Amino acid sequence: MSTTTAPPPPPPPAATAPGGGSTSTSVGVGTLWRRARGPLAFLGAIVVLAVLLSLGAQTTRSGPLEPDNPGTDGSRALIEILRDRGTGVTVARDTDTALAATHRGSLLVVASSHRLLPEELDRLSAAPGDLLLVLPTTAALRELAPGVRTGGGTDDRTLLPGCDLPAAAAAGSADTGGELYTVTGDGAVGCYPAEGGDALVQVARDGGMTTVLGSADPLTNGRLDRQGNAALALNLAGDRDVVWFLPEVPAAGQRKDVWELLPRSFGMAVAPLALTLLLLAVWRGRRLGPLVAERLPVVVRAAETTEGRARLYAARRARDRAGAALRSGLIGRVRPALGLGADAAPEAVVEAVAVRGGDEPGRLRTLLYGPTSGPEDDPYTADDPGLVRLADELDRLEERLR
Repeated sequence: MSTTTAPPPPPPPAATAPGGGSTSTSVGVGTLWRRARGPLAFLGAIVVLAVLLSLGAQTTRSGPLEPDNPGTDGSRALIEILRDRGTGVTVARDTDTALAATHRGSLLVVASSHRLLPEELDRLSAAPGDLLLVLPTTAALRELAPGVRTGGGTDDRTLLPGCDLPAAAAAGSADTGGELYTVTGDGAVGCYPAEGGDALVQVARDGGMTTVLGSADPLTNGRLDRQGNAALALNLAGDRDVVWFLPEVPAAGQRKDVWELLPRSFGMAVAPLALTLLLLAVWRGRRLGPLVAERLPVVVRAAETTEGRARLYAARRARDRAGAALRSGLIGRVRPALGLGADAAPEAVVEAVAVRGGDEPGRLRTLLYGPTSGPEDDPYTADDPGLVRLADELDRLEERLR
């Protein structure tokens, strides 16, 4: 009685969609959350760190005589001292704000006058109260300090008052060396003299007094505690309200296209030039007719040049030139694979080949470049069998280096 083995049960049929197609396994929400929570947590940490850094960062202005600048060339220390003394200090960044804050009992400190336009200087000339000009421009002197002219400069930083002006006489020596001025007119006073003029001058004008200071050092944080700088700055301010006018850089006007900045003559010159180039392109690019296919009288195989050269070598028994051609061909092919340039020295090539192929460097030197004593001692070019042996060994070496 024979028995048969029952076949294994068939696999269960794949689930089908109502339309007859197979259904795909969908990814659950929990799986998606487990995959995305790591990147989301990383991005959230970066956002929180950026927010904290932005909240903790404080932007401060910088620049000479900047009232918010704590650096050596700023004037924040002087501003804070004036406020601690009860002096009202107004920082103005434009002419309208400066004029609105001035009155007959105020002192308007004008710094960076090179940023002021002529019409702004004209408006400041009618401002009530006193003026303190720090390193003014020639235009500012002409409008705001009548009778004051530039007299040169001095290399001496510290100068003595040399005048009876109470603010300078009480302060004593100060770091006022820099620009010098000459002043004419009734009631004009010059202090801190040097060769060529005075570093501090005072002259009357309509509506008040104008003081011109040729150095910003007495007002800066880095020099305020030296010599009589602090005393001079505070004495010039007195017990008046101070308007510290540091104009902003003038805003750029209406932007113009680059073509609007070019003169009309440029367009008149470019038009004929462009027309000339177009005619030249048409002339040089004209078609001379269709290409004519011409059959060659003889078909030359690409290998014939090599074979002909080999026959010339054989006819002239130029085994040395044939060996040099074989060697240079191999070296040129393997040098890029060894990471060497075209100007690599023979010693570098031999060393690289020895490391890669495991051969003895002395033997490789003779195989690749011939003996050092000269081509007459080359065993590979002494006879035809030696030249054949050279070709075979070079082939085997190239196979190992691949």
